[in-house]
Amino acid sequence: MTERDNGPEFRERAMEVGIEVICGPMFSGKSNELIRRIRRLPYKGLNVMAFTPRLDNRRGGDSVNSEDGMSFPAVSVSSSLEILTMVGAGVDVVAIDEGNFFDKQLPEVCRILASQGKQVIVAGLDKNFRGEPFGPMGELKLEADHVDTLHAFCAVCKRPASRTQRMKIIDGVRIPANYDDPIILVGAQEAYEARCREHHEVPGASERTRT
Repeated sequence: MTERDNGPEFRERAMEVGIEVICGPMFSGKSNELIRRIRRLPYKGLNVMAFTPRLDNRRGGDSVNSEDGMSFPAVSVSSSLEILTMVGAGVDVVAIDEGNFFDKQLPEVCRILASQGKQVIVAGLDKNFRGEPFGPMGELKLEADHVDTLHAFCAVCKRPASRTQRMKIIDGVRIPANYDDPIILVGAQEAYEARCREHHEVPGASERTRT
């Protein structure tokens, strides 16, 4: 097999049944990459159905949307099991955005869809701002046939970033959120930024680990 045969185009041809995961920190282009892949599939004669979690309505629930304005029609659902009730025999590819906001049943739902001969592509944050597995994404990565991990640029040093930093404002000053602070959905650019390992800060994490 030549190097060219093993490139992205070969992988897309070969993996028409199975589970793919696109993951990384915020601002790494996960939704953009998901849209890029599924937009081309109808030209191959494949029927695509996309889903988003109703919990996350930052950019509307009737489409998958990227930070740079790309979009693809989608159905907003409240649970993973709803996806199974909506995907019919004529659907070839199931695309799921923001997989981190789905419930723990998402990996099983993806397994069922793959066993039905579907291609399943899930995009989402693999780690929360604490650096821990986010929702069902840890298990889903283990189940996946292929995982693409994307990187953003660190807000501090501009090197490749693999982590999401949550920020909060105290007395007008933006500081890193504490380990026990909640995960919030709104105000993404104001509340979150991408960080590399060196500059990722989670005050209180070491104390939590010792208890």
